[in-house]
Amino acid sequence: MLIKLRHSVLFAISCFVIGFIVFAYSASINKVTDFIIFCIYVLGFDVLYGHMGRISFGHTLYLGAGAYGTAMFAKYVIPDPFLSIAIGIITGAVVGIILGPIVVKTKGAAFALINVAFNQVGYFLVLVALARFTGGEDGVSLSFKNYGFINFNNMHFLFYFSLVSLVVVYYLMYRLYLSAFGAMLIGIKENEIRVRFLGYNTHKYKWIAFIISTSISAFAGSLYVVNYGFVNPSFIDPARNVEVIFAALIGGPGTEIGVVVGGTAYMVISNYLPKYITRWEMFLGIALLIIAFKFRKGIMGYIREFVDKRIQALKTIG
Repeated sequence: MLIKLRHSVLFAISCFVIGFIVFAYSASINKVTDFIIFCIYVLGFDVLYGHMGRISFGHTLYLGAGAYGTAMFAKYVIPDPFLSIAIGIITGAVVGIILGPIVVKTKGAAFALINVAFNQVGYFLVLVALARFTGGEDGVSLSFKNYGFINFNNMHFLFYFSLVSLVVVYYLMYRLYLSAFGAMLIGIKENEIRVRFLGYNTHKYKWIAFIISTSISAFAGSLYVVNYGFVNPSFIDPARNVEVIFAALIGGPGTEIGVVVGGTAYMVISNYLPKYITRWEMFLGIALLIIAFKFRKGIMGYIREFVDKRIQALKTIG
């Protein structure tokens, strides 16, 4: 039974779906909707960090690309929520297609910093160069069309739409990582030189992974815009990159459920701790130090190791 639960994607999805629903109706639906969207964003980030071994210090560029793609389409073309979200995802994919060939040629510190550089360029564009269209520092307010019960202004509808989106993205990522493509990403993470020696074009696989990552992150940005009804440069601010990195570290990079746990944990800490403690960042730093030294694979990494030991012990007894 324990072995089945350990590898059951349905069990994992059921756990976080029930958890989010209970949390939403016992706390705040609006806040929990934010938590869900943030988890989608962390899933996009983890494609690079957890599965390909590349850490990006400029991932808000792709979140912001989706947000501004959605907002500009809704404001200047048609305020259809579904078309706007689709344009946001496409914007993220296009950014990944354009920047990918440059970014994936690097690794280590160079990979992290080149993403920061592009993030700074994107931040300048929306804040200054394209301020005439983006609203600059003030941003842009938006409203979206409603289609009967499909009303994104209704917090309950938006909550369940975001939750279903998280389930879909989670399952797609789960299937992707079980595929030959996912195995290739792990191979690149462990030893890219050996994979190239076997005759595989690692540049192509890294580029595709990069596009997947930017598209999922852009999807999260699109949902944020629909949720808030506005967009401003904070969506693409390079200073906010630390959020997604902390979330991945807390939950455990390379594990889908760990990403959801880490994203939720970070949002709970950043939303509720400041109400009681002024310098709440200090406690977040302490928590990260504990994780770094004691739980290097994050919360879910530790839990999985514990479960694996129990399974092994039961097999030995049996």
